[in-house]
Amino acid sequence: MAVAVTLLNSACLHGRCSRHKLLQPLLGTLCAASMSKCYSSYRRPGSQPEVTPSWRNIDFSFKKGINALKTQLSLLKKETRDHLIGPDGHSFSQYMLQQTKVMWVFRSQEDLNKWVISSDVEIGGKSEVYLKLGRNNQGAMLYGILNTEVPRDGETKYSGYCSMRAKPAVGSFARKKYYDWSNFNSLYLRVRGDGRPWMVNIYTDPYFSHQKDDLYNYFMFTRGGPYWEEIKIPFSKFFLSSRGRVQDDQHPIWLDKISTLGFTLGDKVDGPFQLEIDFIGLLNDRAHTEEFAYETYERNPRI
Repeated sequence: MAVAVTLLNSACLHGRCSRHKLLQPLLGTLCAASMSKCYSSYRRPGSQPEVTPSWRNIDFSFKKGINALKTQLSLLKKETRDHLIGPDGHSFSQYMLQQTKVMWVFRSQEDLNKWVISSDVEIGGKSEVYLKLGRNNQGAMLYGILNTEVPRDGETKYSGYCSMRAKPAVGSFARKKYYDWSNFNSLYLRVRGDGRPWMVNIYTDPYFSHQKDDLYNYFMFTRGGPYWEEIKIPFSKFFLSSRGRVQDDQHPIWLDKISTLGFTLGDKVDGPFQLEIDFIGLLNDRAHTEEFAYETYERNPRI
């Protein structure tokens, strides 16, 4: 490693940093950060050049690398075993006969860490949103204050939203994974709201490039009050939208390519809000036979 770093510094000092195309495959990702700094010759006028070589800022910890490799290999082993046995480690017969499945439950801080909250603060708004465990660690409480005041930046025209979104599943070696919900036909939730309408969002990553940003929505109307309510949402009721607008070419959800799920509040009513979620699951309702609730047509029909 010392020889590699010496070669890297000598190449930079003699102005021959173009050799990175040959050195980088040999040195790997450990020296990628220092090499990128060597190629940047710009320095703000009046500032002093760096005295400490950039390669000294790299953490050459082989112990951390070995531990990370062990972790990823164990994840790969588990994924391989689950794939050979069946989905989620269950037998195929059990999976095919499965009627219900709990996807997310909220009983600890670890369960909350699987979700990300955001609001219009990212675009200069003033809404506030928070996420914490409910009473007796039963359920997640999403609360805050919605503010529809538009930022004075001259570009933004609408504001006032708060959202909660599950982190996408990640496999071994940072591979992107997808949820396969093709064995179910409904989303099943147990929630307690304050009477506000929430938008349930399902993000997909289908096979075709022109459907890359497909987003499916459904308006969930909470009744408010002290009692919990169980809501069943058939997947056929979700409509396809893009950036908040309904698309013309409606089509059902790709249930085997689900990326993640989220909730959004944007009813244009200023004031506090609150939504408690006990669990989020899936249901195979055999009495529901509807495939898609909206009219579909071919974009380029054959004449």
